[in-house]
Amino acid sequence: MRNLFIFLTALSLVFCSCKTKPPQVAFFVPGVEFVEIEEPEVKVEIVVIPEIVVLEPEFEVVSIRILQADIVVTEFETVLRITNPNSFALDINSLTYELFGNGTSWAKGSRKNILRVPANGATETKFNFEMNFINMNRRLLDDVIAMRQIRYRFKGDAVGNAVIPSIPPFRMNYDCSGLSDVKRN
Repeated sequence: MRNLFIFLTALSLVFCSCKTKPPQVAFFVPGVEFVEIEEPEVKVEIVVIPEIVVLEPEFEVVSIRILQADIVVTEFETVLRITNPNSFALDINSLTYELFGNGTSWAKGSRKNILRVPANGATETKFNFEMNFINMNRRLLDDVIAMRQIRYRFKGDAVGNAVIPSIPPFRMNYDCSGLSDVKRN
């Protein structure tokens, strides 16, 4: 009996010192009917992260304003509204653009670190540029002087990212057009 006690004690020390727990073990010892050792229950917690879909924001020209009108060169300001349909904020990191008025290219350029658009919200930003009327169609100059509505097209691409660490930056194209009032500042 003493040998059996020493054997079982030694065996339990071996199992306790292992880093990985052995599966359920049963063994036969002469003179003993049956000994069974059970491994304690191991619980594993699985965290499921749902897939996040990022919807592209919407771009809209709110207004085109004349800031300073000279005979040849006129300074304009375009107000752009960016609407975010997502349930999290978006940062617009860079934006390239080209603005057309009545089919004629007015301005092109780029900006960096534009703005943060709140979740399910909108933000406006301003673009200032100069236009030289020397190479422009006379009708466009007449429309601007008379402050008539101008058919515009604002297109380009933007790089944005969701304000969520696991989503990488993404590139989007935009192309919006419509009619805008020409207003004095």
